[in-house]
Amino acid sequence: MDEMDGSGMNRDGMNRRDFAGMVAGLLAVAGMFAGQAEGQAAGTAGRGSATATAGTAQDAAGASPAGGTMRELASGVFKPIAGRGMQGGHESHSFMTGMLKAGNIRLEMHESVQQAGAPHEAIGTHKHSEIWLMQRGVATLYLNGVEHRMEAGAVGLCCAGDEHWIANAGETELAYFVVTVGPPE
Repeated sequence: MDEMDGSGMNRDGMNRRDFAGMVAGLLAVAGMFAGQAEGQAAGTAGRGSATATAGTAQDAAGASPAGGTMRELASGVFKPIAGRGMQGGHESHSFMTGMLKAGNIRLEMHESVQQAGAPHEAIGTHKHSEIWLMQRGVATLYLNGVEHRMEAGAVGLCCAGDEHWIANAGETELAYFVVTVGPPE
């Protein structure tokens, strides 16, 4: 758990209220870039390990039980759903995956943790945009051939179609939230 001071601020400078306040604006920015990708690289679909609508767990890919379309997300509180545990120095906990009420925008959110020395994630491109909100640690965010340094409290944006990966660049655990916004995939 993060060490908190009396104001609810973690030692790295970002509290849950700050994070929640940033998400709405970040979603609006990311939504402007949704659907601009030419296509999605094979095997890089960003699927959460589980889904929640109004706090209720759903199936792993966020699809309806009939397997046709993704479920519509409703306003509510979403708690993390247990992931598969640490695998290869990486761990992820899904909060939600589904369609916003507009019907053409897919929203997914998860928290990722990378141990020091873990290999970076696979290089990917997607139809959706991705927003990284750094909780703790130091990361290298690779975007279209350029490596960027990110620290706790920083936000990274990868627009649809951009080539990217993220890696732990520090000597301690790296933790960050990922919000993806874009067309259904």
